[in-house]
Amino acid sequence: MSEQNPKKMSVTQLTLLTAINMMGSGIVMLPTKLAEIGTISILSWVITAFGSLCLAYAFAKCGMFSKRPGMGGYAEYAFGKAGNFLANYTYGISLLFANIAIALTCVGYGSELLGISLSPIHVCLSTIVVLWLCTSANFMGASITGKFSSLAVWCVVLPVLLLSVIGWFWFNPTLYVESWNPHHHPFFSAVGASISMTLWAFLGLESACANSDAVENPQKNVPIVVMAATIGVAIIYIASTNIIAGIVPNTELVASNAPFGLTFSLMFNSTVGKFVTFLLILSCAGSTLGWQFTIAKVFQQSAAEGFFPKCFAKVNRWGAPVLGMIIIVAIQTCFCFMTISPELFNQFNRLVDLAVVTNIMPYLLSMAAVGVIMKAANVEPAKAKLYTFVALIGALYSFYALFSTGITEVFYGSLATFFGWTLWGLLATRFVSDKIKLSQQIFKGLSARQSFFI
Repeated sequence: MSEQNPKKMSVTQLTLLTAINMMGSGIVMLPTKLAEIGTISILSWVITAFGSLCLAYAFAKCGMFSKRPGMGGYAEYAFGKAGNFLANYTYGISLLFANIAIALTCVGYGSELLGISLSPIHVCLSTIVVLWLCTSANFMGASITGKFSSLAVWCVVLPVLLLSVIGWFWFNPTLYVESWNPHHHPFFSAVGASISMTLWAFLGLESACANSDAVENPQKNVPIVVMAATIGVAIIYIASTNIIAGIVPNTELVASNAPFGLTFSLMFNSTVGKFVTFLLILSCAGSTLGWQFTIAKVFQQSAAEGFFPKCFAKVNRWGAPVLGMIIIVAIQTCFCFMTISPELFNQFNRLVDLAVVTNIMPYLLSMAAVGVIMKAANVEPAKAKLYTFVALIGALYSFYALFSTGITEVFYGSLATFFGWTLWGLLATRFVSDKIKLSQQIFKGLSARQSFFI
């Protein structure tokens, strides 16, 4: 029996790493969102878990067989440089919205911890402060970012895991049943209403393929990791959010800016609730810090490929793209003012929907390219058909999530995408100059022939 390579992760280790990457801080406002619909939202969880599983599996196969990294690289197989640009562009826009939502969550939990009520403008300004503080903390490079983010992620993972295990002792089945569909929404409307929020919780699943070289025999083990991590995270999400619905009355839960803190207060006491709230503030701050750095790196890599302005590629002595970070947080500041809402959660909900809509575009581009990637890699036809079919299911789920998000959010997401097409038109000449020269030569040749015959 061959020994485990000490430089490689075990399947268990990589599964845990992938699960933690998916969880992040996306779950901390979920119970409030789902309370708007009722416990019928468990059906949304099931649909999203299945769709996310298909997406993650397809991404794992892309990561194994593609010679070009990232969603932009996958899209390039089917759509050329234009697909690469659009995938990177829409993914970058999605991250801009998503991280504002995480910073807003930090503000919501902070206001609950301090026991203060913030006006819409104060919420907006506080969110901007959090974004700028977390951005400036990244100026000294990835080392500090990585250490704080690694610590912060456990601040959300541990409370959620604890609740999933012991929360059943406080679970009230009667309360859960009464919260099934409190607002009497039509069945399909109720199920679809929470799809975007449940998909939000799984965003980041595309990163599962990034560590394919970290385990032995990746073609066998990476799909196992993806399946196990996604199923495990789905179980934790479903368990924790539904346990909360059986502990906290629906009317209290729907009005809470810190649902996990409220739950632990009812389970134990206010001190424990405040401690959990504090942990989740640290988690959101760490997630904001880490994702601000990630956004800057996405823009930096895109700038290096010629897709984005060169200013995003400039780095300081610690390797941090400071100028790009400042531009990004300035853009986010403008978005903060544009999304001001009388209620914090409505603002959060709007940002999440915009993030999900724009993130679905690179998902769709990547899923559409799976068949081409398999053919280019000379994958066995039967296996290639299976992987392409799974990608098709993932794409159909993405379309359903897009439809369920809402007309307004789809409209704004479409505007952002159309603007990206316009930007590509301005950039395209630098990538197709050789083709243009060839076309000009062919045209000259045809013109010469025509002149000869005339």
